[in-house]
Order: sequence, then structure tokens, then C-alpha cells
Amino acid sequence: MNDQNIYDDEQFFEGYRKLRNNPLSANEIVEKPALFSLCPDFNGKTVLDLGCGFGENCQEFARLGAKQVVGLDISKKMIEVASNENLYSNVNYLNMSMSDLSSFEGKFDVVISSLAVHYIKDFDKLLFEIHNLLEDDGLFIFSQEHPLTTALLSNNYWSRDANGNITHYNLSGYSLEGERRINWLVDNVIKYHRTFSSIINILVNQRFIIEKVLEPIPDQNIMSKESSYLKYNHKPDFLFIRLRKGSL
Repeated sequence: MNDQNIYDDEQFFEGYRKLRNNPLSANEIVEKPALFSLCPDFNGKTVLDLGCGFGENCQEFARLGAKQVVGLDISKKMIEVASNENLYSNVNYLNMSMSDLSSFEGKFDVVISSLAVHYIKDFDKLLFEIHNLLEDDGLFIFSQEHPLTTALLSNNYWSRDANGNITHYNLSGYSLEGERRINWLVDNVIKYHRTFSSIINILVNQRFIIEKVLEPIPDQNIMSKESSYLKYNHKPDFLFIRLRKGSL
């Protein structure tokens, strides 16, 4: 297995941690509220968090009543932070890749993944293994970078007017699925682009029932105060899907 573990790169890790500590980051303003809006009542539930990062979500699932929470991440640095800063009596953290869950044992009521599946090359395999890990009628809830974001073949995201204001998004390469290497905190971060239809069809083919889809943007109050978020009028950053395990 040749997973890129970019989060253990020291330069990337420090840049990412600084980004996540910003209370006005897109993760805090847009991603987390949308993710938790899709979550069920956690009381008595078993939860698996794929790509758990620093473990803040795992701790929150436990606080919200989850019976057992397992957080899994490929990054040793992330797991170290999670174990030191976001421990909870019924939360366990594992350092392993989510790209091969075939040997992972256990059944869960809810599987959640926040902004991680676009790092996985074989989405079909991932969905097959998640389906097997879910209890009957269990939920899979995930967020990823929006396909309009993952599509680009260069870092030239935006066109601007003479005053530097964004006029539109430079969409390119949307129908060309596959690997992307981008500059984000460091060079050559590997992600995988799939079109919206490919994502939906893989989910359906792997016997998931789609319950809700979100492409959230900040509310107008946020955008009026933070001009950097006005770009969401042109393109959402994230795609969220809530799924229920279907049968054969």
C-alpha cells in the first residue's frame, strides 16, 4: 500500500494545525456545523470516525452520548495529538490507513468521515468495506472537498477584477477523473477527483441509500463580516452526503 501520509510531514502538519486553530477557518464556520447537522442522536450508538485527525469530533460524539467511539487516522502526529488532547473514557484511537479496512473488526451504528475520502484512490473499495462495518440500517456520513474543487489541474482557482475582487471560479478538467497533485501548505499533496455522478453511482452500487446531500455556504452575516467567504457565492468548498446501509 502506497498511501501518502502528508499529515506527518512536519511543515505540512504545523501549517495545518495553525489553520485548524483559526476560529474563522472554513472547518469551523462551514464544515463542522454542516457535518453535525447530518448526525443522528448518538445516545447509545457505536461510532467509527475515519480520518479522525485531532480527535475533536470523536470527543464530541462521546459527549453527545455515544457508547463507544473509535477514531482512526493514518497520521501518527494526528493520533498523538488526539490521544493527548481529546481523550475520553470511551474513545479509542488507532493509527492506521482507512484505504484498507478489510482486516478491521467490529460493527458500528454510525461511520463518519470528515474531509478524508478525497485522499482515497479506490473509493469503490472503501465503500464496500464501510458497508460491511455497519450494523443493519446503520449510517455513513461523510464530507469531502467539492468535486468542483478537486477537478482543477492547476492552482489557478479564481479570476479577479482590477481591484482584486473575485469575479468567477476557473473550473477546468472536471470530466477528467483521477489523481491530482496540488500545492496546499506544501507541494505535491495527492488527492483524487471524482465527478458528482461517479460519487453518487458508486454509493448506489455499493447498496447505500442516499438520505441527504448538502453543499453548504456561510450565512450572509458571516459573508458580510468576512469578505474572504464571498467566494462561496461562486462555488461551495464541501460536499456532504448522509447514507443509510441498504440490503442486497
